[in-house]
Amino acid sequence: MRAPRKDKSLAWLRSEIKSPPFGVAARVEAGYLLRRLQAGEMIGLPMSRPLPAIGARCHELRVNDAGQSWRIVYRIDTDAIVIADVFAKKTRNTPRQVIVTCRRRLRGYDDAGG
Repeated sequence: MRAPRKDKSLAWLRSEIKSPPFGVAARVEAGYLLRRLQAGEMIGLPMSRPLPAIGARCHELRVNDAGQSWRIVYRIDTDAIVIADVFAKKTRNTPRQVIVTCRRRLRGYDDAGG
């Protein structure tokens, strides 16, 4: 008999997904994608892409809303999906400040024993 699957927890370091500013459909889509990550599924393009500039195992989820693109920066740890930031994407590249902030938050999480 198989042991029940233990899903990873979500560790929110900053921000959250709520309506507003997310539209209801975008919030549901983000929740669905995060749930898939918690279950251990690897999500690829176009819904997720690696962000090696932030660190190993770091990615961004891409969630499109009515007239707005959202990004959820996350890291896959052995026991959790660590959410480092949620932001509205306005340019082609990830803003430098988002990269710096996510690195700092993840370092703080690791230093705290997360």
